[in-house]
Amino acid sequence: MRIFDRYIERPPEWFRRLMPEGLYRMPQSAGNGRAVWLTFDDGPVPEVTPWVLDTLDLYDAKATFFMVGENAARHPDLLESVRRRGHSIGNHTYHHLNGRGVSAEDYINDVEAADSVLGSGLFRPPHGWLGRRARRLLSERYRLVMYDVVTRDYSNRLSGDDVVEVVRRLSRDGSIIVFHDSVRSEPRLRAGLPASLEWLRGEGYEFKTF
Repeated sequence: MRIFDRYIERPPEWFRRLMPEGLYRMPQSAGNGRAVWLTFDDGPVPEVTPWVLDTLDLYDAKATFFMVGENAARHPDLLESVRRRGHSIGNHTYHHLNGRGVSAEDYINDVEAADSVLGSGLFRPPHGWLGRRARRLLSERYRLVMYDVVTRDYSNRLSGDDVVEVVRRLSRDGSIIVFHDSVRSEPRLRAGLPASLEWLRGEGYEFKTF
């Protein structure tokens, strides 16, 4: 495995310091059991999101879905289904914008367009990057939720077993774990999500939401 891949799977401390407003890991449980925060990015899409919801139900697990506003506007039934089944919603911009090379004004306008559909106080930047000015302004209104573990389920260089291995190797009390309910991630997700949930449950982790 390349060293760069390791940095993606668990952002190093120097990267976390670049965005001090971001939440990368929740406070530990202080002897009251262990918990992780499951999150899903880039949906909702009809090919994957309903299956994810059914799978989470099987393990009595709740999650936070950071949705692309364009997808949610196209599939309002899925947005409502996620809410109705007890999960949380987060903003992931309207067009899945990369914060590099976009003005702060254009970026914030895109986030606000997504907010008009999603109505959430949670925000996660696509690709994990925000410019300094956009970060400062957005942190005044939104809780910037980053991540402690990235499963890399979007990578066609990985298998479902590899996704589970990332979860097993890196999950810890307070981890914010990222999966993706996207067509691109579907092959690894269908193989890796149930086994990951099974392992986390077996290790005594609770599943919590924001």
